Amino acid sequence: MKALVLSGGSGTRMRPLSHSMPKQLIPIANKPVLEHVLDSLRALGVTEIGLVVGDREAQIAEVIGDGSRFGTRVTYIRQLRPLGLAHCVKLARPFLGGEDFVMYLGDCVLADGIGPIAEEFRALRPAAQIVVHRVADPRPFGVVETDETGAVLRVVEKPERPRSDLVMTGVYFFTPAVHEAVDRIVPGRRGELEITDAVQWLLTSGQEVRASLYRGYWSDAGRVEDVLECNRRLLARLSRDIAGHVDAASLVRGDVVLGPGAQVIASSVEGPAIIGPDTLIVDSHIGPGTSIGRDCVVRSTRLSDSIVLDGASIVAASGLRGSLIGRYTTVAPGRSDHRLVVGDHTRIELTT
Repeated sequence: MKALVLSGGSGTRMRPLSHSMPKQLIPIANKPVLEHVLDSLRALGVTEIGLVVGDREAQIAEVIGDGSRFGTRVTYIRQLRPLGLAHCVKLARPFLGGEDFVMYLGDCVLADGIGPIAEEFRALRPAAQIVVHRVADPRPFGVVETDETGAVLRVVEKPERPRSDLVMTGVYFFTPAVHEAVDRIVPGRRGELEITDAVQWLLTSGQEVRASLYRGYWSDAGRVEDVLECNRRLLARLSRDIAGHVDAASLVRGDVVLGPGAQVIASSVEGPAIIGPDTLIVDSHIGPGTSIGRDCVVRSTRLSDSIVLDGASIVAASGLRGSLIGRYTTVAPGRSDHRLVVGDHTRIELTT
């Protein structure tokens, strides 16, 4: 089985950070979201991945390369304009050939894996199998209506009055039957070829479509709040690993990962947290739920429940929480209880 990973979205809900980097490369627990996706696919035994990219192809290719680092082979497929998920399937048809495949949105995190669902698809081989999750408010999502056996009756995009609490997670399994469906549908009201329309075409033509319930942690990592929550969840799975230096005046408690070359001087770090290689923490308190990238400097600062990207510098910020700080950004002295969302290469002067 091959995989098709969609990584061409613009990430408007992640601005200003997504102005300078693809949203799929935003790190969660110090690993880009897209790497979490590729790790999940490799766990399914998938070794051939088609990666659909837009105008950020060069940035994504710089990080992902040819896929060999993940035990896979990656083929880049360029989508010149965002014309829909089903359009991605159409573009990828030469790569997919006549094989079954799993389609995975590149900003989607299913932290507990989908191995059993993949095995179910391989055993039953319906025309399509949708990975679904229960949510309290399904209205912002594609909603899936099923019977008691898991057979899909209908799919509806963002309904005003949902008839089900099952929503699409962004992971789909398809047989080659989907190619005819994609050829038969027309663009929807957004001017895009919608994958929900392709699935509905399969249903209307009498083909079997099934839904499989995913019960673990799921995030589409589409908003800053989602990314921070996902970061907290993944950090909670870490085991303590201190590869850097902690001086005698410092205290590191709980599940903390300290990368090689990182230093903690006259500071406290409370896990779960991760601090990247060659980062310097001085006279600071790092609270739970915090990820700090490589080559950062944090000095005389209290920081918790935040993500700090590579090369950032934070000095004398007495209370940052729930923040997302871009690459090579400087946060200058300021008062407590700030929440910042800052893009790359920025200087922020906090008021005192």
